[in-house]
Amino acid sequence: MSSLAQFGTNHIAKGIGRLTTHVLERGSGSYVYTTEGKKLLDFTMGIGVTNLGHCHPKVTKAAQDQVGKLVHGQVNIAFQEPQLRLIEKLLPIMPDKSLDTFFFWNSGSEAVEASVKLARQATGRQNIIVMQGSYHGRTMGTMAMTRSKTVYSAGFHPLMPGVYASPFPYTHQFHNGNAQECSDNAIKELEIMLLTQTAPKDTAAIIIETVLGEGGYVPPPPDFLKRVREICDKHDILLILDEVQSGFGRTGKMFAIEHYGVRPDVMVMAKGIANGFPISGIVSRKELMDLQPPGSMGGTYAGNAVACAAGLAVLDAFKEEKVLDNVAARSKQLFDCLHGLQKSEKTGHLIGDVRGLGLMVALEFGGGSKGDNIGGKIGSRVQNKCVERGMLVLTTSIYDTLRFIPNLLISEEEMSEACEIITESVEEVAREG
Repeated sequence: MSSLAQFGTNHIAKGIGRLTTHVLERGSGSYVYTTEGKKLLDFTMGIGVTNLGHCHPKVTKAAQDQVGKLVHGQVNIAFQEPQLRLIEKLLPIMPDKSLDTFFFWNSGSEAVEASVKLARQATGRQNIIVMQGSYHGRTMGTMAMTRSKTVYSAGFHPLMPGVYASPFPYTHQFHNGNAQECSDNAIKELEIMLLTQTAPKDTAAIIIETVLGEGGYVPPPPDFLKRVREICDKHDILLILDEVQSGFGRTGKMFAIEHYGVRPDVMVMAKGIANGFPISGIVSRKELMDLQPPGSMGGTYAGNAVACAAGLAVLDAFKEEKVLDNVAARSKQLFDCLHGLQKSEKTGHLIGDVRGLGLMVALEFGGGSKGDNIGGKIGSRVQNKCVERGMLVLTTSIYDTLRFIPNLLISEEEMSEACEIITESVEEVAREG
């Protein structure tokens, strides 16, 4: 550990978990560089934040230019141009034309809480239904909604009341692995919850990550979200989709819900909006947003002008650089690699599932009975081997899972490098037994 890293260990809160003790000095594209001169292929991208790669030139220039014009245009004081221009460019790419009114904040957790405030105020109801395995944040409100791991809320109770958890259709961990039966079961349990735990007249919203994130990078079965939408419509419950991690091209569409064709009442955004600059937001229809009285929403740094300018550059890059086309090509390359490991005589016995959409991809270890891989260590061993070979990668879920979150503009050569590191690492762990 370097002296600077030791300084950080001594003076930064211990409550922050950390993959390595490297000290990052700079980043470029798919790579980060440490103060000790080490080059690392980054398959974390700040946990799905720098979607266009580190220090994307267009985004960097937009931010630099904006710093010289206006850094902080506080939203309760006046409108500021970059935020309005960002909304102009976001409107045409919303997954449903009803999503036409925005509120910006700073982090994903804050945006989730903004969606809860909207749901409660718009419906006059209190209760919120979340999914088992969900991650919505670590603030006092969102801790109650996060059900992926107890580490995020242990020791901080009592939590926000009025939150209920229903099963998410995690097909690989369902007893027979049948996607339709898994979806049927999840819908049945949701309906039972509305009969036994939170009455529809008391339920403001159901909030779902379109693709389960921290819970394991699990896309739902094709019909699940459509059926949840029908339940919401039947009972006048709002459907909130959390696209904090799955939005802005990560799954091969601008928003993951485009894979399913379902209309949210509220959509939560963050992470990839501005490629590393802190900004989040919610979007809903004007008739709901207009129910909130002036003064009920706001925040000192909400919708910062520099972050909004960066967001504008991100959207320009998506058009000009054919980002989604690259996601499709590199996704196939990555899945081919992982499926090859799954089929290999050397490594196949270690692997339980390969799944994901676009470049939001998971490799779950454990080839035995369902649930046998809870707390497993194969993923963390492979992770360590990857780091030793110069590649940053994260585990996720209570199940033994690695997640891959590369630069959406990653080149074919860089993906080949990653696949080689992943393959060598899994094979080494297989040899070690």
